[in-house]
Amino acid sequence: MRIIRRIFCLLFIVVACQVQVSAQQVPLYSQYMLNGFLLNPAVAGSEGYTAVNLTAREQWIGFRDAPGTYALSYQTRILRKSYISKSASVRKRQRYSSRSGKVGVGGYVFSDRNGAVEKTGLKASYAYHLFFGNSQLSLGMSLTAFQLRLNDDKIILDDDNDNIWLNARGTAFIPDADMGIYFDTPDYYIGFSADQLLESVIKLGDTGYDQYRQERNYYVIAGYDIPINNYLVLTPSTLLKMADNGAFQGDFSAKLYYDQTYWGGLTYRTGNALIVLAGLRIDRLIFGYAFDLSMGSIMKHSFGTHEFIFAAQFGDNARRYRWLNRY
Repeated sequence: MRIIRRIFCLLFIVVACQVQVSAQQVPLYSQYMLNGFLLNPAVAGSEGYTAVNLTAREQWIGFRDAPGTYALSYQTRILRKSYISKSASVRKRQRYSSRSGKVGVGGYVFSDRNGAVEKTGLKASYAYHLFFGNSQLSLGMSLTAFQLRLNDDKIILDDDNDNIWLNARGTAFIPDADMGIYFDTPDYYIGFSADQLLESVIKLGDTGYDQYRQERNYYVIAGYDIPINNYLVLTPSTLLKMADNGAFQGDFSAKLYYDQTYWGGLTYRTGNALIVLAGLRIDRLIFGYAFDLSMGSIMKHSFGTHEFIFAAQFGDNARRYRWLNRY
């Protein structure tokens, strides 16, 4: 039956774990360098201050029921009274510590829409940070729970009395876990993470299409600051993604910062996509924008992809956290 094939296609988009632009099953983030916490739980609290981040991404504008992703995250460091972290710029990381707290916590809620498939959930993360001179090694774990829902209003049946569809449950609840490691210095960072560690099974019905297993995905993020003069800094960075089935995708970026406040840049994403980046910082507030331009035939029918980020960072002087003196 064609309905079976359609359901297979819908679920394949979200849970087949093939990391490709044409068959996306995990959310894409073009501005990964502004909030690595969305990809790596070890980043939680690594900067020492509290950060709230809102990401909104609308993909392939012009397509009906095109993918859309929204994420609201929070992360902080549980600090001892002698730890100070200064965040004077969006690229430089300065730390001064004697008895710093080593625990970071965070979480985020997300919604990922892809045609008739909607994925909504939350994630809670724990990270442990170790100092080595002026560098920091972080280890992190997170627990995830999300609901996968098939939207009846967007499903067109060839046969309204199809027994397979009538016996199906429109929603499934899936638990899972992620892990990560992150190494950070004032000049560069590198991290590795893996999600969907439990390879949870999605069961939507009793017959026909009852089980789909999530495959693990692996991520590498890295970046390096190259000072040009007193005002300009060039920061190349990369995001590499691979699934258990061998599918690969890479983002290769370069951003130019001016006066530690304004930036612009370009990213090339394998699969023939070019991304334009821009942003600014106003005191503790960060605004970022990315425009994804596919160089394939899809651009004949789409106005591109838009991604917005708003972030607020607090806690330059961590001594205000004295009442959290637990570690």
